[in-house]
Formats: sequence, structure tokens, C-alpha cells
Amino acid sequence: MKKLSIILIAIVTLATISCKETPKTGGATYGIDNPISADNVNDDIIPNDGMPIIAFSETEYNFGTVIQGEKVSHKFIFKNKGDGNLVISSVKPSCGCTSPKWTREPVKPGEEGYIELTFDSSNKKGIQNKNVRISSNTIPNENVLYIRCDVVTK
Repeated sequence: MKKLSIILIAIVTLATISCKETPKTGGATYGIDNPISADNVNDDIIPNDGMPIIAFSETEYNFGTVIQGEKVSHKFIFKNKGDGNLVISSVKPSCGCTSPKWTREPVKPGEEGYIELTFDSSNKKGIQNKNVRISSNTIPNENVLYIRCDVVTK
């Protein structure tokens, strides 16, 4: 009889716990309510209280056909459309074949900066898709640039 009582209490407890209502957010919330994300950034919802805003004139570039062994470069231009100085803290390529150079000093509001990417096609063949991740003091704080090409042999 004791065993039956313990089993019955365990079943009732499990049923109560499993029926407890959970938030409809699709996952844990951790008490964070941030309506701004990289997926829904626009000027209407970004609180621009002294924050810099990075705006690229383009985020991808296609070099077209490149002969194996060539090094090709492209300069991505961005503008600080915010109210504070924009600082790029890092530019991380997805591959060692891509090397970046960028504006190291703070970019003042209304001014432009650059990120130049050089792709080395040595030991590459066929379609190449590379990216670099830019970390900065903006919202969102990470942006991605893409370069593409088709490497052919001589």
C-alpha cells in the first residue's frame, strides 16, 4: 500500500510540473527584453542617444574571374550615420587567404571609413565565397562583408 501511495504522489507531482505554463518566446528569456536585433534594425527603433551607426555602401563584392595566384582587393566604404564616434575593434576573415586593412582611428559622425579586403587566390580553384566579421561599437555590434570570385588556372 505504501508503494502505491508513493507512486500515486509521484504521478500527481509530475503531472503538475509538466502542465505548468511556460513562456511563449520559443526559449529561455533570462529576464532580457531587447526589441533591437540584427534582424530588425531600422532608424525608427534604434535609440540613437550618442551611438554611432555604421552604414555600408555595399556589403558584398564579386571579383568575377580571377587567375589562380592573383591577389585582388576591394575597398568597402562605410559612413557613420550616428551621433557618436565609430570604432572598429576587429575585422576577422573566414579564411587565411583574405587579409583586411581598415580605418583604425575613430570615425566621427557624418564621416566615412573603409575596410579593404585582399584575397590571395594561390592554391584556390573554382567558386570562392569568403566573409569577414566586423566588430564595432554600433548597434548591431557585428556586421558581415562578403567577397566572391571564380578562380581559374592559366
